[in-house]
Amino acid sequence: MKSWRDPSEKTLALLLLAPAFFLIALIVIYPVGKLLYNSVFDMQLSGEARALEFVGMRNFADALNDKEFWHAARNTLLITVVTVPGALLVGLGLALLANLPFRFKWVVRLSLLLPWALPLSFCGLIFAWFFHTDYGIVNDVFRLLGVREPTMWLLDPQWAMAAICLTIIWKTSSFMALILLAGLQMIPRSLYEAAQVDGATRWQQFWQVTLPLLVPSIVVALIFRTLTALQTFDIPYTMTKGGPGSSTETLAMLIHKTTIDYLDLGYGSALAVLLFVMSMVVTGVYLRQIGKQA
Repeated sequence: MKSWRDPSEKTLALLLLAPAFFLIALIVIYPVGKLLYNSVFDMQLSGEARALEFVGMRNFADALNDKEFWHAARNTLLITVVTVPGALLVGLGLALLANLPFRFKWVVRLSLLLPWALPLSFCGLIFAWFFHTDYGIVNDVFRLLGVREPTMWLLDPQWAMAAICLTIIWKTSSFMALILLAGLQMIPRSLYEAAQVDGATRWQQFWQVTLPLLVPSIVVALIFRTLTALQTFDIPYTMTKGGPGSSTETLAMLIHKTTIDYLDLGYGSALAVLLFVMSMVVTGVYLRQIGKQA
């Protein structure tokens, strides 16, 4: 029998992995478990102090019957459907540009880091100023183009959602570009040389060589971008705070309002669990697609 001073390979592996298991349990398993625990209790901290009341699935039933929940879920899905493909297309274009063999390509690659490095809330404040009705730069540009009537970007529900989506695409396309650029650099140059010998045009090389070999990187980028899109909070909150009214309120903002403003931790936890389930379902769909391609 091996002693602790001379452990077997299995024991040594467990000892080396123990810190990682402890860290995962501390920052992932415990918070998720606590969230599930809170979601089955009535935990309203406002009003008179009272003992915890076990309510089972009532919080989830209330959420599924809540029009505000479905409105926030619709806004969240709308932002996801618009910004994820938008960021992918813009990011792919930026990645292809940064991968071109010209002398100052490092400038393009360096510029990709700027939107990615800026804090989300800071981006929201910048673009809230850009889209301001009276002194925003967007309306100033339209005035120069001859559009006299200023557009109330953040005061009209449809325009406010469009402004938020444009801001998110600008912010997140650089992240997509960095992942796709890494994938582009993994494609062997010999494949393009062989395609040129066969007479393939640049467009044919893109469709027949670049895009198929870039699919794994695209899927990885889509997983990360979709998950963050479902959890969108900072940019809509700093630009409109969910307004006008609740027309741009997302699920993450509804959870924040329920738990922080209304101090209803039980119902807010149930909403967070539903958002977590949505994220896991989307991740499962992507991973299944990856498994089919493997």
